[in-house]
Amino acid sequence: MNIVKAVAITNEAFAPFGQFYEMEAPKGYALRGELHRYFPDRLVADSQHRVGYSPILVKKPEKMIITQQEYHTTTWEMIMPLNDDMILHVAPASAGTLVPELAQAFIVPKGTLVKINSAIWHLAPLPLNEEELNAMIILPECTYANDCTVVDLKPEQYFEIVL
Repeated sequence: MNIVKAVAITNEAFAPFGQFYEMEAPKGYALRGELHRYFPDRLVADSQHRVGYSPILVKKPEKMIITQQEYHTTTWEMIMPLNDDMILHVAPASAGTLVPELAQAFIVPKGTLVKINSAIWHLAPLPLNEEELNAMIILPECTYANDCTVVDLKPEQYFEIVL
């Protein structure tokens, strides 16, 4: 079984898969008022449909063995961990051909919004410390029904994420 070491997310390492921004620790220029600082447009995404904001709860497995992956052909996906840091696995876009041998795993700090580009292989995030991760998923409405291909890996394609 292939072993994938989870590493801290960085702009350089994650760039082939998408973008991220630490919402709990905003940086850069802000529009200022008497009581506020507003950091506009740190991540952007186009959608021709309404956008859904959905909670996901993910239990911590004994071992992080990945047996499924999914992708969205034309749709980005955003994920923000709310109660814990999360582990997010991704693999490059590959026109629907599984490439689990190219999977990478990133440790994403709580409160960091991650945007996964369309066609990137991924699946649910995993909790780093807590027994259950509470995260927010942001997708154009009904993506799970209209643009979501979930594929079971063959046992020889499984990979384990380690810290």
